[in-house]
Amino acid sequence: MLKGIDPILNADVLYALRAMGHGDDLIIADTNFPSESVARETTLGTLLRIDRPAAEVARAVLSVYPIDTFVDDAAARMEVVGEPDAILPVMEEMQAEVSHVGGPTMMTVERFDFYDRAKKAFAVIQTGERRFYGCFAFRKGVVPPDEG
Repeated sequence: MLKGIDPILNADVLYALRAMGHGDDLIIADTNFPSESVARETTLGTLLRIDRPAAEVARAVLSVYPIDTFVDDAAARMEVVGEPDAILPVMEEMQAEVSHVGGPTMMTVERFDFYDRAKKAFAVIQTGERRFYGCFAFRKGVVPPDEG
């Protein structure tokens, strides 16, 4: 156990988050996403898991992970097939977590475009989220130097 770090952030997840650089993508995916096969194509090459709801995982991750402020697509959600303007409860919960850390309104990404983005990501965290369309992408930003 470490002070100041959410205990659901396991060692493998912390390693990946620390290893990522500015502009790298992190995918937080629901239980139905093809996480194992997609994760094999990522930079990390192995699947990470946190068996909690997506918003809870995002809260923990975003407590240590800066969202990029230089790009328009720093926070994204998978679009509902046939209903591109739909915002499901899981998406509202995730947006609340992103907004809590000063992040942008999430953009939508068509399902197969989201799969392509995920394959180019640094890492995939599969959550215990069972609601459909609980899949999100976050581009890593920077941590500024200390004043001094």
